[in-house]
Amino acid sequence: MVYKFKVPCSKSKLGEIREFLQSVLSENAIPEVTVNALILAVDEVCANLIIHSHNCNPDENIELKVKLSGNSEITFDIIDHGDGFNISEYEEPLISDIIKQKRKGGIGLMLVKRIMDEIELIKGKKKNVYRLHKKI
Repeated sequence: MVYKFKVPCSKSKLGEIREFLQSVLSENAIPEVTVNALILAVDEVCANLIIHSHNCNPDENIELKVKLSGNSEITFDIIDHGDGFNISEYEEPLISDIIKQKRKGGIGLMLVKRIMDEIELIKGKKKNVYRLHKKI
C-alpha cells in the first residue's frame, strides 16, 4: 500500500504532515512508540527541507510517499526539488559541543539516523528523493 501527501514549503504545514503520518501509521497496527519515533524522524527531514532547501517558500512543494510492505518494512520517500543534502554523509556533532556552544539545534539529523534502519539520497536532475527505511 502506498500513501501520498503533497504540501507547500511552509513551516505551518508541518502539523499537517504529522497528522497525515499519524493517520497512515496508526491504521496499520504499528506500536505507538514506533509511530511517534517515525513521525519525529520524517518531520525532521521535512522541516529541514522546507526551511533550508526551500527557504519556507510556499510556492514550492515537497511530496511524501509512505509505502508499507507485507514484510513489516516501511519506506518513506520525501521528494523535493531543492539542492539536495546527503543525510547519510552527515557527521554527528558531539553532544558536549552542542551543550558548550549552547546551540538550540543540531541533533535532529542525529535522531533520524538513529531511528531509521537505512537512509539514502537519490539525486536526480529535477528532483531529489530522501528515502528512509524502517523494519517493524
